[in-house]
Amino acid sequence: MRERVTIEQETATPDGYGGYANTWATVATVWAKVEPLSGREQIEADKLQGVVNTRVTIRYRSDVVPGMRLVWGSRNYNIRAVISEEERDRFLQLTCDVGVAT
Repeated sequence: MRERVTIEQETATPDGYGGYANTWATVATVWAKVEPLSGREQIEADKLQGVVNTRVTIRYRSDVVPGMRLVWGSRNYNIRAVISEEERDRFLQLTCDVGVAT
């Protein structure tokens, strides 16, 4: 694990006009192993977009859930699944993708 990544959670904050603005708040900055797995193209909003599926391994944390995002460098990864490696609560494998809207 040699990459520094930031885990963020989306929060809704009042905008002062009766609505809400969505922002991202940092949950933690951790060491990780980032492994691109596959890539594909899909049509999203009438545009062709490239999508990269990635596996990110971090030390176990109980506060990471699908729907959060992971920031690595200038890229934002959508966390789609969180798996406790061997169900031993030592490491988490995060299934992520980049290139599509959340």
